Amino acid sequence: MRIITGKARGLKLTTPKNMDVRPTSDRVKESLFNIIGTKIVGTHVLDLFAGTGNLGLEAWSRGAEKVVFIDESQASLQLVRSNIAKAKAEKETTVIKGNAVKVIADLSARGERFDFIFCDPPYNKGLPAQIIEQVAKYDIVISGGYLIVEHSQHESLSELPLKLEIIRSEKYGETLISFLRCK
Repeated sequence: MRIITGKARGLKLTTPKNMDVRPTSDRVKESLFNIIGTKIVGTHVLDLFAGTGNLGLEAWSRGAEKVVFIDESQASLQLVRSNIAKAKAEKETTVIKGNAVKVIADLSARGERFDFIFCDPPYNKGLPAQIIEQVAKYDIVISGGYLIVEHSQHESLSELPLKLEIIRSEKYGETLISFLRCK
């Protein structure tokens, strides 16, 4: 697992020693960021279920101004902090320990708003639908911003709130990446 391009291009990230964390593959990550393109430059990014920090650090490397990482696993947070240090991205990043679904309300109460939210939760546990509901309820995505959800093809995103629309969905084996835009 590595940073594909940008200021930290080629940096090998620390990976988990067990299967508790399922990092986004480099192939899927590269496709995702090719779709986003230069829209990531100068943005504020939220990386929910951060795992290793793979997606958030790729966004930072490609020019995101600020990245907030959320995870409730202490082991994952250690990986995220280690990878942030390797990338020398401490000044532009924040790491928060907490349940991703619940932290959204806290971020909203602090006035945080994001251009991009990456959501890569454990598969088949209903978490994407919970995140979508919270993101719509607490209005933490700017108008025209994106919630990008990586999920199993067996897991439906259910009915979307009126303020979010799926603008694109890509399939990579068992994985779907759904791009939702805030109206």
